[in-house]
Amino acid sequence: MKRLWRPLLAMVMALGTLTAAPVAMGAERQAAAPTRAAATDDATVVPIQVTGDPSNRWNLVVLGDGYTAAEMPTFLDQVDKQLNVLWGLQPYKSYRNYINVYAVETPSQESGISCDPELTSPVRTTPLSMKLWSGCSKTGIQRLLVMDDGAAKKYAALAPKADQILALANSDTYGGAGGSYATATGGNAMSALIAPHELGHSAGGLQDEYDYYTRGVTSGTYTGGEPDSVHHTLLTEQQMLDQKAKWWRWLGEKSESGGTIGRFEGGMYYTEGVWRPSQHSMMKTLGYYMDQVSREQMTAALSGAVDLIEDSTPTDGPVGPTDEVWIDTVHPVHEDLDATWSVNGKVVRGTGNARSVNVRDLHARPGDTISVKVVDDTDFVRDPALRDSSRMTATREWTVGTASGPAGQDGAPTISLATPDTQPVGATDVLWVDPGHPRDHALDVTWRLDGRVVGHSTSLHLASLGLNRGTHRVQVGVSDPHNRTSPVATKQWTVDDTPATTDYTVSDPVSVSKNSDGTPHYTVTDSFSLALTAHDDQQGALFSEFRVDGDGWFHYFGWPTDSSKPFLFTPTGTNVDDLIYGNLGSGGLSTSPFAERSPGYGTHQIEYRSVDAAGNVAPAKKFTVTVLPKDPPAPGAIPVTSNAVTRCVKDETRIEVSAQNRSQDRASLTVQTAYGSKTFKNVRAGGKVTAVFRTGEPTTETGSVTVTAHATVKGPHGSGKQNVDATYQVPYNRFACYE
Repeated sequence: MKRLWRPLLAMVMALGTLTAAPVAMGAERQAAAPTRAAATDDATVVPIQVTGDPSNRWNLVVLGDGYTAAEMPTFLDQVDKQLNVLWGLQPYKSYRNYINVYAVETPSQESGISCDPELTSPVRTTPLSMKLWSGCSKTGIQRLLVMDDGAAKKYAALAPKADQILALANSDTYGGAGGSYATATGGNAMSALIAPHELGHSAGGLQDEYDYYTRGVTSGTYTGGEPDSVHHTLLTEQQMLDQKAKWWRWLGEKSESGGTIGRFEGGMYYTEGVWRPSQHSMMKTLGYYMDQVSREQMTAALSGAVDLIEDSTPTDGPVGPTDEVWIDTVHPVHEDLDATWSVNGKVVRGTGNARSVNVRDLHARPGDTISVKVVDDTDFVRDPALRDSSRMTATREWTVGTASGPAGQDGAPTISLATPDTQPVGATDVLWVDPGHPRDHALDVTWRLDGRVVGHSTSLHLASLGLNRGTHRVQVGVSDPHNRTSPVATKQWTVDDTPATTDYTVSDPVSVSKNSDGTPHYTVTDSFSLALTAHDDQQGALFSEFRVDGDGWFHYFGWPTDSSKPFLFTPTGTNVDDLIYGNLGSGGLSTSPFAERSPGYGTHQIEYRSVDAAGNVAPAKKFTVTVLPKDPPAPGAIPVTSNAVTRCVKDETRIEVSAQNRSQDRASLTVQTAYGSKTFKNVRAGGKVTAVFRTGEPTTETGSVTVTAHATVKGPHGSGKQNVDATYQVPYNRFACYE
């Protein structure tokens, strides 16, 4: 029986495999370091999260390097922070119960790792020999963090099972790598984004969506055939719809990673000639969520890594006419799997998604076949082929005999497995228990919330209880209705229904005012930085995130080069190690330096929120900020009359911008908004143009658009020609379709 597993004593070595293409750090990957003998005598396996039998879970093993014995609490704290980022991202958030996590403490005689932060920094003796600069290479890359492959295998083998290895280095410098294992620096907040990306490769079979092979360098045009990758294509949107191919089921929907799911050029390390579903997603840019296309594949992969029915009434013999037939399923965090019972292929109504039924209640007779079908009906999966596959669907069958089956668990009531209770659970979680199974009846299950009876199923949906803000206690009791004198098996949880709060700071505004809805408005010159700090009333790691102008939520990690510094926004972003961060212009917050970007002057809306250790997502708060040019050109150089209004069309607000060239020369006019841009070339003197931008939302907040004019005119006294530019900020008011 699967109940007999021994999570800490099994000496199983299973090294997770990852794709052989460049991953999260850009184009660079870790090469296998020379193997040395690893002394594992003083290593300790610490179970961080154990939700079930390792043979029926995806097992993540986290190693540490450069932590002394006195620094092991720091290592475990950094493991907690890394995992809270993972659990905050879908689909890991919903399927964390399918994942076991083990940390392996490997005390080091020296604190820190080699060549950190400089190539000239000391080389240290540590259990995994972790080194920055591609292994302390004179031609290496600082962020490329390598380790001893053989040592990693030996330490990971101490855990019951290893499907994925993540090694954390005792360092605050940003760094990491992917390969046959993943590495990351434990003290750098941005490094925590490496593991979710790597699992996309190793568990989900997802490809990189990078539009480069080497950072900062265009990589040419893809010339191959239609990619096997589910999230890359050569097809147009219409061809996808006509052929019902690739991500046709998701086209036109708002992407979970920002923007709209469609067709965006670049991916699989090519700049041109191949297209991906979203402008930015976790598989392209660390910090964003997975879009629905990648999330669907990752969901099926995580579900496929386990048996949905992990235990049941034995199927190798008949069941008796009065037996209780039962199943134990795995448990997503926010939903129940659907169980449908049938007799001789005919669905039995009224079983209510039960995990056990009695043969006599099914009116089944000797020779009949009882079956159950378990399906994960999550909204994350739309492809019926995936849902009907063994990754998302499981079945069991029993034949009814004439005699009772073997004795079940007829002793005192037990709870064999349940939602982990080592830390508070979130207010939208589904709590569950797997009770014991007597042969001829089901045990009674009673749920109590703060002492009040609220349910009798084997699961309890907290979101349906209308919890008040605060901390609650949930207790479950499992009793035997056939023996009221038997002891009651109990378990209890703390429910955290108080979301985290977030403090924020905007740097150096030249003025501060309020919008019509009372939210703050800041005016800055050329750039601003944002610092976010999360607070909570419970213990555990927290993280914050923000989004700009309604685009995708982006993980707040401070600044790439220093987690303690705030995030910097500029009109076209800042180049850090050949990636652009903090771009307010076109192309998204983080992009490749060779991607075309229009400056993002004007008014932007910033939303921010935090996620606590229980997975509660705080309501978003917001402010607006207007970024003015540091040295704006004189508007009179090319006089332009502009106007911007907001309207409602089919329950969606649209921004209509008109601009008139009032000069005596032809000019190019560019209208830049948070929802796109449009350029009108060679507009005649006195000519008027209009651009309409769809917001995709029923409400548009107060903001502004940027109108830029460019013309080539005669120089003074008719001499030569000169280029003249002018920029105008054109405000628009808040508008809501339903107010």
